[in-house]
Amino acid sequence: MGQHAEIATFRRRVGVGAEEIRIELVRKSIHLSIALVPSLATLVGVLPTALILGAGSLFYAACEFLRLSGRQVPLISQVTAIAARKRDSGKFVLGPVTLGLGAMLSLLLYPNPAASVAIYTLAFGDGLSSLVGKLFGTIRLPFTGGKSLEGSLTCFAAVFIAAYSLSGHGAASIVVALLSTITEAMPLKDFDNIILPFVSGGLALFLL
Repeated sequence: MGQHAEIATFRRRVGVGAEEIRIELVRKSIHLSIALVPSLATLVGVLPTALILGAGSLFYAACEFLRLSGRQVPLISQVTAIAARKRDSGKFVLGPVTLGLGAMLSLLLYPNPAASVAIYTLAFGDGLSSLVGKLFGTIRLPFTGGKSLEGSLTCFAAVFIAAYSLSGHGAASIVVALLSTITEAMPLKDFDNIILPFVSGGLALFLL
């Protein structure tokens, strides 16, 4: 009887882990897509790109209010429901709004290369760190709300590569990556989508 109970418990844990990973893959595929913003800004201009991001955030917010009132918007509501974490159950899923606002503010507040560093930090630093943490994280960092050392190291590497490839300044890129990683490790929840690019972009503006 005890062995059967252990097997059942193991299966439940595997199922929960697989579900969390599936959710995180959907969430971070959306997150990583924000890396296209600098290229779009180069093609059509900063202001049109910022307007697109703002309009997209407003459209998503309207769809989310409709979803919460019981009216489904094709595709948008389904993707939101699939990507929602347990903490978002029955609530407004804020992540896509703060993601769009974080990229939009980066474009409006900072010139290049700082704007691109900020957006790539948001896309790759935050996005990949969370994914790696979910898949491979074993060493939990204190006072971070459960974030992992493996995820933080991924964030550091992603931000450093982005900053260095855009600026060519090694020492300054290390500082930007380190302070961005510390910011990402803070338990900011969805608001890290705004605070993280603001910090990394500001650092890049002054250091790179």
